[in-house]
Amino acid sequence: MEELIEYLPLIIPILMIELILAAVALIHLVRHDQYRFGNRLMWILIILLVQIIGPILYFSIGKGDD
Repeated sequence: MEELIEYLPLIIPILMIELILAAVALIHLVRHDQYRFGNRLMWILIILLVQIIGPILYFSIGKGDD
C-alpha cells in the first residue's frame, strides 16, 4: 500500500489523460457516423477496453474524414 501512495503523483495524471482521451473519442464517435473501417460497436469496445491505446487508435486509424 505504501508503494501505491508513493506512485500516486505519477498515476493520477496518467489516469486523467486516459479518461479525457476516452471521453473525447466517445463523444466524437457518437457525433459522427463514418469510420475508415469497422463499426460503432467495435470502436466503443476498443476505446473502453484497450485503455489509453484505444482512443489513440481511434483518432489515428479509425476516425473517418469529416
